[in-house]
Amino acid sequence: MSNIPENLRYSKDHEYVNVNGDVATIGITDYAQHSLGDVVYIDMPRVGDKFGTHESFGSVESVKAVSEIFTPVAGEVVEVNEGLNDTPEAVNNDPYNSGWMVKVKMDNPGEADAMLSAAEYEEYLEASN
Repeated sequence: MSNIPENLRYSKDHEYVNVNGDVATIGITDYAQHSLGDVVYIDMPRVGDKFGTHESFGSVESVKAVSEIFTPVAGEVVEVNEGLNDTPEAVNNDPYNSGWMVKVKMDNPGEADAMLSAAEYEEYLEASN
């Protein structure tokens, strides 16, 4: 089974959110990176870009496919993981730490609470396989 850290919240699109105050660090889950295969390029937004809940903020290109990435919470991009430009494989190697994608200042910090817990996400994965 995939690596599903307890302290994060999850979307059914396989993004995770790590909440720190009103800032959400967003990336794709271990399950998502396994499904994609080797990540070779990531198209990300710029600092200052604003997104609504479940809007596409970029894409991940792997050896298998190109997949859109959606923001599970609404807000403004305050930081982009520039390191992924040089080492997109960090998404495969360490999706929850060095492989994070963007940090978003949430319009409504409570929005992340409605996302799936680690246990709920694990149940969702089991039910969809």
